[in-house]
Amino acid sequence: MITTLLVANRAEIARRVFRTCRDLGIATVAVHSDPDAHAPHVREADTAVRLPGAAPADTYLRADLLVRAALDAGADAVHPGYGFLSEDPAFAQAVLDAGLTWVGPPPHAMAAMGSKTAAKRLMAAAGVPVLGAVDPAQATEADLPLLVKAAAGGGGRGMRVVRRLADLPGELAAAQAEAAAAFGSGEVFCEPYLPTGRHVEVQVLADAHGTVWALGERDCSLQRRHQKVLEEAPAPGLDEALRAELSSAATAAARAIGYTGAGTVEFLLAPDGRFFFLEMNTRLQVEHPVTECVTGLDLVALQLEVAEGGMLAAAPPPVRGHAIEARLYAEDPAQEWQPQTGTLHRFELDGSPFQPTGEPAGLRVDAGVVDGTTVGIHYDAMLAKVIAWAPTRAAAARRLAAALDRARIHGLVTNRELLVRTLRHPAFLAGRVHTGFLPEHAADLLAGPQDKRLLPLAALAAALADAATRPSVLPSGWRNLPSQSQVKRYLSADGGELEVRYRLTRDGLRVEGQPDVRLLSAAPDQVVLELDGLRRTLHVARYGSAVQIDGAAGAVALTALPRFPEPQQQHAPGALLAPMPGTVVRLAVAVGDRVSAGHPLLWLEAMKMEHQVVAPQDGTVTELRAVAGQQVELGAVLAVVEASDQ
Repeated sequence: MITTLLVANRAEIARRVFRTCRDLGIATVAVHSDPDAHAPHVREADTAVRLPGAAPADTYLRADLLVRAALDAGADAVHPGYGFLSEDPAFAQAVLDAGLTWVGPPPHAMAAMGSKTAAKRLMAAAGVPVLGAVDPAQATEADLPLLVKAAAGGGGRGMRVVRRLADLPGELAAAQAEAAAAFGSGEVFCEPYLPTGRHVEVQVLADAHGTVWALGERDCSLQRRHQKVLEEAPAPGLDEALRAELSSAATAAARAIGYTGAGTVEFLLAPDGRFFFLEMNTRLQVEHPVTECVTGLDLVALQLEVAEGGMLAAAPPPVRGHAIEARLYAEDPAQEWQPQTGTLHRFELDGSPFQPTGEPAGLRVDAGVVDGTTVGIHYDAMLAKVIAWAPTRAAAARRLAAALDRARIHGLVTNRELLVRTLRHPAFLAGRVHTGFLPEHAADLLAGPQDKRLLPLAALAAALADAATRPSVLPSGWRNLPSQSQVKRYLSADGGELEVRYRLTRDGLRVEGQPDVRLLSAAPDQVVLELDGLRRTLHVARYGSAVQIDGAAGAVALTALPRFPEPQQQHAPGALLAPMPGTVVRLAVAVGDRVSAGHPLLWLEAMKMEHQVVAPQDGTVTELRAVAGQQVELGAVLAVVEASDQ
């Protein structure tokens, strides 16, 4: 029996495992890097062990430190979570060699699935449908488009879509470099790319006594940069025969490698109904909550039970209802999904954490953050998973969209608005999902606020709330005689400047440019306005110069500008500034090189993703201040490209 469990991970998944351990009476051990010293998962564990350093390579990816932490803390078992070393057979073996229980599949099964190319050969031999590889040296126009993929690892890293043969050599080299940096192996391969294919996976669970469960399928087709954003169970639009075929193929895959524990077999579903094996994730998946919601199972508890040698029942429970999970990321979808860093001042979402027993909650929140959490550059940008369960898919989508819409998330730009619009989009509600959904509907999903008056109304609320903080009978600006307007200036998230000019008179509020607005009440944290006969309650929160306004029409983040702006720092013409804090992973140019607009200059890595920095114009690289391996801050000058003479 497991008595004390170390979770070799962090944030949301560590908290998730700890919740089940508390229910089962198992003591818990957390590990943490220096930036995570005060993270929620550390505070919630019974014991915590420091991993000195900040970068994953020095902390959460150090198998020796993790095993030593487990032994020092008196743990008798290790749960790897997902990501980091969760699919590393050498780590699993090190845990076993130390006399500890490994909560996962046997190392030989992990090794069998560790290389996608080797795994495909195994699956083909087991009779599982496999998508044939394409030799890049022999590729023709008829093979396009192609998908270049890393043979080791996942998460969209080392993956490129190639639509022109001329681009293939460059994309192969880029994928190899990214894969080598991320997984320690530069091996990549090519396969046909299906632009409207679907990513459908089957949750499997196997014990050491020969029982293998297929717990239904999940659709994970809604992706950005080959990384999942929305997942749901069951997959919409599949007939029962196809569901049975997918489950049969998944269990055959698990049996072929002597699998035990929880795992996921991933398939590519073509528009014509054919499906092909993609890979097997030999761990718990990020999206496991949707399966828990529709089956009523606690997958972490079952992982622990199997690790202790327990037997599964002959058959799994049936699927009931529908569940959808949204991954809430600290990123800006309108700016090429740039990750965001800083302090999360407020995190308020309807829903409750996972409860190991009882009926599925209508709304569940699995979060790695709380109010005041600092989001840095070293780890994944996911803040939380928000999951809705309902008897029908339409009801689950509506419930999830409403919960995200009502959330108060202050301090960081997130993908919340994109998620809400996706969940309410007619094509999504009709079940027309595929891996190209987000690019196909980008015009709708990334548009500005539907209510064009939302920004000026939010700026007005911010100004009136600020005025109401001053001790007076009426908000600041009231005069016995007419006088000049009060003026407040704000910067919106897109860089636009908003100016509010208002006066408070005996006849009420007078706002320049907004003559139809009536003020009903103003307090430091809430302003109630009337516009077009509609009462609008706007909640206002201030964090220094940052102002957050939440209302039924949406959320707006503003920055209050000083009355007398300070002179701006000047940069040389053509200077490229770091769009985020991160690490320079490689350079593509040298000083003196001539480049054209859009030509890649270097790559930054932040929050487990690579971001390309390109030339803003045709010209010559006259300065290159970045070097590979360098940590840079937001706004740091990376390079200077002087424009070509016209």
